[in-house]
Amino acid sequence: MPELPEVEVVRAGLAPALTGARIVSVAVHDERALTRHVLGAADFAERLEGAAVHGVARRGKFLWMPLADSDAAVVGHLGMSGQLLLRRPDADAERHERIRIVVEHPVHDRLAVVFADQRTFGSLAVDHLVETADGRAAGWGSVDARIPSQVAHIARDPLDPAFRDDAFRLALRGRSSAIKRVLLDQTLVSGIGNIYADESLWAARVHPETPASALSTVAVRRLLAEVRLVLEKALAEGGTSFDAQYVNVNGQAGYFAHSLNAYGRTGQPCARCGRPIVREAFMNRSSHYCARCQRRR
Repeated sequence: MPELPEVEVVRAGLAPALTGARIVSVAVHDERALTRHVLGAADFAERLEGAAVHGVARRGKFLWMPLADSDAAVVGHLGMSGQLLLRRPDADAERHERIRIVVEHPVHDRLAVVFADQRTFGSLAVDHLVETADGRAAGWGSVDARIPSQVAHIARDPLDPAFRDDAFRLALRGRSSAIKRVLLDQTLVSGIGNIYADESLWAARVHPETPASALSTVAVRRLLAEVRLVLEKALAEGGTSFDAQYVNVNGQAGYFAHSLNAYGRTGQPCARCGRPIVREAFMNRSSHYCARCQRRR
């Protein structure tokens, strides 16, 4: 599933092409891509055609495009395999294409934004904006303190300037759950999925099953620092691609998979101590860690 770096790469690719553009036409080929838009395809198209896009913002794994002079936005979630691609308006249909939105930009002329999704867990929707709980800008790429109602329950991510380290530390004190489970809780800290949780815990030398409440203030600070370093490095390398399901807006894969130290490296030597990386079942997924560097205390 695309995590913060992959979604941010997509957001950054869409922003210059969509900011200031006007939506010319909307074609919905598969209504399964509108599971979050309960009023259906006709309403979705009617609300978008003729509207101007004010920008492209992100919080955690959610994207949204506020509509100019409106209290609404187009909300996108990539799910497991969703892609938002920029194409020529007359380009052939993409494999697994679900929705095509044609826009006219004052600089880039006409472009098509194609939502393709092989596994159909992703979705687009038009949603109304609500005030953020803390009164700060809603997310990355936004200066507006309004956020789509479907995203309002999602916590800020560690790269968000409004993320509060002290509040995160206090929240951990009352949680006896494993720290990895806490890192995956999008209502506490967003954008971190299985890959980057494993990588961050390896970098911070924290066992994934360590109770969150057992971490000292120093350990929490170190973990947050490593989370940020891992996310920033993944961003710089275009995200993590293991197959063709995650690509940027131009269809190119990221290459952070070559920099992984724990995730997916079962049996390979730890880059620090040489001991084989261990893989264990975790929440219908897997955890990867070094049993020597990340001892359970």
